[in-house]
Amino acid sequence: MELFRRGASSLFGSSNVSLASSRTDTDTDFVGDNALAQKGFRSISESDQLFNQPDPAVDGEECLHDCASCTVKYPAKFDVDQEDELYGQVKGWATHLLVATGKTDWVRDVADEVGSVMEAIEKGGVEPSNGRLKLSASNMPVPDEYHMHETGKQPTDVLLLPSFTVVEQVTPQLVPDLIEHFVNKSLTTTTPLGMSPTNPVEKEPLNPEDQGQEQQPPNPVSTSLTTPLRSHPCPHAAVILLCSQRTRDARCGQSAPLLRREFERHLRPLGLYRDMNDTRPGGVGVYFISHVGGHKYSANVIVYRRRDFEWYKRDGVNGNEDNEGAAQGIWLARVRPEECENIIRYTVLQGKVLKPGKQLRGGFDRERGLTSW
Repeated sequence: MELFRRGASSLFGSSNVSLASSRTDTDTDFVGDNALAQKGFRSISESDQLFNQPDPAVDGEECLHDCASCTVKYPAKFDVDQEDELYGQVKGWATHLLVATGKTDWVRDVADEVGSVMEAIEKGGVEPSNGRLKLSASNMPVPDEYHMHETGKQPTDVLLLPSFTVVEQVTPQLVPDLIEHFVNKSLTTTTPLGMSPTNPVEKEPLNPEDQGQEQQPPNPVSTSLTTPLRSHPCPHAAVILLCSQRTRDARCGQSAPLLRREFERHLRPLGLYRDMNDTRPGGVGVYFISHVGGHKYSANVIVYRRRDFEWYKRDGVNGNEDNEGAAQGIWLARVRPEECENIIRYTVLQGKVLKPGKQLRGGFDRERGLTSW
């Protein structure tokens, strides 16, 4: 528990905590080496060089050991590939878009769900101009209005990552607006930290006298005269995404609920557990998402985290322009329940990866200008 307290103090203390990385296999264009170099980003070829690793001299000997008190176990026949090289085998993406469906399992290809926002994004013919889009259905709750409309006209919410932006009341008909006014103007995985996607000017340094003052959480809603869609910053400091799509692989359907139970068990004593209906700023949301690839490496876990878990107390925070989004995205695989405690302690709270050679599939670090692709 002492190490847990140390992790929590680093979360709520100093605001400059280093972050993690993420990557995937979907369609659309992705940023090539030349474009990355122009952005000042560097592709890292070794799994142990992308993110920092826990150091027993600093983090304590517990960082070397999985949780011994974990009582959650996978089924006896839960076998996954342990031989393949994981790192560097997935394509990069610019934006990860999560569509709220209120469900934990979906049709085999979520873009085949007739009348859905996923179908409109994948098959509507409007592609993002700022890089490759990774699309996931999620179990985030749908708005009440969703149930009042017929299929094909149901409004739902989407979460854009790494920008941590929630776009409200998206219908299939409004997907072109979503792409044009939000995705294309959003922070991406290769937007340098501290730079605006549309106005790349470094932020002014914080006034030390203001840092200790309590401030209201960010709750502004961005508006536009050219689209009815509205958005607001997601209040979470981090999200943990778990593939739960049983229709693609039974192991995903088995592992996701068990891992969520363990993640919640370790987040709650720290006061960090949140769901999408909890608007308190800070904390960590844990969500199920659709197929991300690599079922034979289950369980797949993607972590997006801000470098400053108390960003909402900063002076001058005002809507998406001052919302720097996730500094790191970290994609892990072969995750087991007994590893959840240390993933919270070190990966979620500190942006460190414990078993890069065994578990890291890829990721990005916007603060250090690094990607795995």
